Amino acid sequence: MTDAPLLVEKDGYVTWLTLNRPARLNALSDDLLDMLESSLYEIAKTDQRVIVLRGAGRAFCSGYDIAPDSSEVGYAAERSAIEDRDRLLSNVERFTQIWRQPQPVIAAIHGVCAAGGTQLASLCDITLVADDAMIMASPALPLGGGYISPLWEHLVGSKRAKLMSFDAGRRITGKKANEWGWAAESFPSEEFDGEVRRTAHSIARTPLDLLKLKKEAVNRAAETSGLLSYMRMGAETDALLHLTPDVAMYQSWIKESGVKAAIKRFNEVPTGAEGVDNA
Repeated sequence: MTDAPLLVEKDGYVTWLTLNRPARLNALSDDLLDMLESSLYEIAKTDQRVIVLRGAGRAFCSGYDIAPDSSEVGYAAERSAIEDRDRLLSNVERFTQIWRQPQPVIAAIHGVCAAGGTQLASLCDITLVADDAMIMASPALPLGGGYISPLWEHLVGSKRAKLMSFDAGRRITGKKANEWGWAAESFPSEEFDGEVRRTAHSIARTPLDLLKLKKEAVNRAAETSGLLSYMRMGAETDALLHLTPDVAMYQSWIKESGVKAAIKRFNEVPTGAEGVDNA
């Protein structure tokens, strides 16, 4: 298999885009995001009818790559508030490209889908999940806020969005995500790949011009609620929170000992209650 961070495969009128950083659970790096952006741009100029976005290995996407050795780094990098906001807005624009893509985009979720991975999936047109997938709206460390949760509010309501945002590392199964309305359908893991392929090719029977106008009609309805506007506002909230002493402390933990050790340290902080464990 190629070492490219994104794999592109055409299958009739269906194009498969595979996030290909399995050793990092397909965490979003600059290179991966650049390739996703350029691939979507190229596909938009073709007569392909459906795009399926999936992950290689045992996960869909673990979120933005915040490991100390990542070129993306993001949370651990030294940036001004404006530079940080602009970086976050650039990611919003990348994902809005999926929203604007002429072809319907299906997110096929198996294994882990966390934080920025759920942001990516939430802007796809249809999200299909394996029953046993593990979905986390926020990272296991509270490194920001307001950037991803608005997309959850749009899909599952404010109370569930707050639950998933406030409780760092809170997780639900793919089956629960379907029940909540974050996903369109869920399937047993052994049936998942076949059901995704069946759905993609079934949709691809419809000509692209019809699919494009159908997509635009539903998107307009969603946009009347201000979806795209409050996504952009979330970048400002996140940039502000990145300057707080607490987030700076968590960033320093990541730099000192890596992501896993930082999460373990956070989970060991006394809360005044016994039995709290989201590891």
